[in-house]
Amino acid sequence: MEVANETVIKKPKRLTSVVWNHFERVRKADLCYAVCVHCNKKLSGSSNSGTTHLRNHLMRCLKRFNYDVSQLLSAKKRKKDNTLTIANISYDEGQRKEEYLKPTIVKYEPEQRKDEVFNVQSSWFDQERSRLDLARMIILHGYPLAMVEHVGFKVFVKNLQPLFDVVPNSTVELSCMEIYGKERQKVHDMLSKLQGRINLAVEMWSSPENTNHVCMMAHYVGDDWKLQKKILNFVTLDSSHTDDLLSGVIIKCLMDWDIGSKLFAMTLDDFSTNDDIVLRIKEQISENKSRLSNGQLLDVRSAVHVLNSIVQDAMEALRLVIQKIRGTVRYVKSSQSIQGKFKEMVLQTGINSQKNLVLDCPIQWNSTYLMLETAIEYRNAFCQLPELDLDLALSDEEWEWASSITGYLKLFIEIINVFSSNKCPTANIYFPEICHVHIQLIDWCKSPDNFLSSLAAKMKAKFDKYWSKCSLSLAVAAILDPRFKMKLVEYYYSQIYGSTALERIKEVSDGLKELFNTYSICSTLMDQGSALPLSSLPSSSNDGRDRLKGFDKFLHETSQSQTAISDLEKYLDEPVFPRNCNFNILNWWRVHTPRYPILSMMARDVLGTPMSTVSQESAFHAGGRVLDSCRCPLTPETRQALICTQDWLRMQSDDPGPSSSHYALPLYVETN
Repeated sequence: MEVANETVIKKPKRLTSVVWNHFERVRKADLCYAVCVHCNKKLSGSSNSGTTHLRNHLMRCLKRFNYDVSQLLSAKKRKKDNTLTIANISYDEGQRKEEYLKPTIVKYEPEQRKDEVFNVQSSWFDQERSRLDLARMIILHGYPLAMVEHVGFKVFVKNLQPLFDVVPNSTVELSCMEIYGKERQKVHDMLSKLQGRINLAVEMWSSPENTNHVCMMAHYVGDDWKLQKKILNFVTLDSSHTDDLLSGVIIKCLMDWDIGSKLFAMTLDDFSTNDDIVLRIKEQISENKSRLSNGQLLDVRSAVHVLNSIVQDAMEALRLVIQKIRGTVRYVKSSQSIQGKFKEMVLQTGINSQKNLVLDCPIQWNSTYLMLETAIEYRNAFCQLPELDLDLALSDEEWEWASSITGYLKLFIEIINVFSSNKCPTANIYFPEICHVHIQLIDWCKSPDNFLSSLAAKMKAKFDKYWSKCSLSLAVAAILDPRFKMKLVEYYYSQIYGSTALERIKEVSDGLKELFNTYSICSTLMDQGSALPLSSLPSSSNDGRDRLKGFDKFLHETSQSQTAISDLEKYLDEPVFPRNCNFNILNWWRVHTPRYPILSMMARDVLGTPMSTVSQESAFHAGGRVLDSCRCPLTPETRQALICTQDWLRMQSDDPGPSSSHYALPLYVETN
C-alpha cells in the first residue's frame, strides 16, 4: 500500500502482537505510523510507542464494533498480570500522556440499529439484557425510577456504552414488573416445596401522605435448617380501612401464595390489635390448621413492640421532668462561658464522670435514656448552677423519679438489644428475657413511692395482656432449646407465680404434649401410606361429613405400646446440653433429626416463629415506621413489586445466612 510518499513497511517477525492484525504500518520520511484498517486513522507506529495506544483505539473504534477483540484483551491481561473485569481495571501509571483516553463526542451512523451487538472480551452487547440489568439495579438499590430521565445518567450511559438506548421511565417500570413476576414465581415454587411450615409476620406502615400500608413477611426454617424470611406483600390500605378489610388483605395474601395450609403462626406488630382480626383469619384457615389450646401459638404479638409501648408509658409519666432536664442541658451547652462555670461546679462537687452532656432526639428514646443517665451523674453540679431558670430546677423527688425510671429504661434497652442484634433470632431466645421483665415489673409495683408504683402497675397491666397471649408459645420455644428444656420454665415460673407455679408449669407441659401429639398423629398417618401433608394436622373444625375425625387420634393413642417412649419423652428425660456462647440451635436439631424425627419437625416450625418484627435500626423509634417519600407517588402495584423484589434479589446477591437475613431495608425510613 502506498499513499503519496508513504511506504508500507512489511511487518518484521518481531511484530507479533495481535494488534497489528488491525493496523498497517507505514513510513513517511523518518516517521512511522500505524493506520487503522477499519477507520484509516493514523497513530504513532514507532517501536518506542508500544501498542497500548493502539489497543485503546480499537476499544473505541466504532467502525469495528462487531469485531472480536478478545485476543487483544487476553494479551493485555497477560502482559499486565491483572484481571480485566468490569469491576476491576488496572491502569499502567507509566503510560505516556498522549496515550491516555480523552472524552470524545460519539456520533451515531443513521443505519445503526438498537439490536446491533458489540463483542468485548467475548461478551456481546445486548439491548434487551442491558434493559433488564438496569431495572434490576434500580430495584436492588432502591433507586428512583425517574433516574433514567436524569441528564447526568444519560450522559454517563452514552459515554459508557454508546449503543445502549436509554429507555424512558415507563419502560423501566414495565421491566421492573416483568422481573417481579419472574422472581415471584421462583419464591412461590420454593414455598410450595418447603417441607416445614410457614410463619407470617404482619406489620403496619404509614407514609408522609397519611396512607396506611401492611407489610406481610414469611418466616421459616428452610430445608437446610437456616432461618429465612421473605416479604410476600406490601399492600396499600384504603384510608377508611377497617378490621374487616385488614383481615381480608391477610387472607388474600395467604390464598394468593397458596400457603394457608402451611401456616403455623402469625405475628402481629401491635399487641393491642383487635382480636377479631385474628379470629376471622383463624376461621378461614381452621380446617387444615394445628394449634395449641385456644390457638395461642397461632396468635403471637411482637415482643419489641410491647416493650416499646411500655417504655412510652414511662416516658409520658416522666415527661415534665424530661423537659426540665432537656432544658437544663440545652442551657449548659448554650455558651462557652456557661460550660466553663458548669465544669467549675463539677470540680467543686467532686464528680468524677468523664461523660459529655448530650441532648436527646425525642423520637429515639434510647437517646433520651443517654441524656438522663448523664444528667443524673451531674445532678449535684446542676443544682449549683447560678442563673439557672427556676422553672428548670428539679426537686429532690423529681431527681429520684428520673433515677428510678432511667434504671427501667436501661433494662429495656439491654433486652431489646438482645433481640434486635441477634444474628439468628430463633424463638427460643425470647423466653428468659421476657420472664426477667415480668419479674422486674412485679418488683417495681412494690415501690413505696406512689408515683413509681402506680406507673409500674400501668406498665404491668399492658405487659400482662401480652403475656396472656404469648407466654405459652414463648415457653414451648424455650423448652425446645436443649440447654434448658423444662428446667428453665420451672426456674422462672417459681419466681413469677410462687405457690401456683406447679399449676402453671403443668399448663405449659400439657400444651407442649398437645402440640407434639398433632405432629405425631400426622407422622403416623403418613407412615401408613396416607398422602397427607404436614398441613393436614387435626383441627377444631366441625365438619359433619366426617364423623370419625377423632378416630385418628384415638387410633394413635391406643395403638402405642405401653413401653414405647416418644421423641418428646426421650428428649425431656435426657440431660440438658451444656451452655456455650457458640451454640447453634438449628444446627443442633439438624444433627439430631434422626434421633428425634417427629420432635425435630415440630422444633423447626416453633423455632422459626418470629417473636418480634423490629429490626435493629428501628428498635428504639418512638414513632411508627414510615415509607420513603420517593415511593409514595408510585402505584400500589409498582410499590409492592419494587419492595418485594428488592428483598428477593438481595437474598440472591448476598447469599445470606441467618445472620444477614434480618436487615432493615434502606427503601424505608424511620420518622416520627
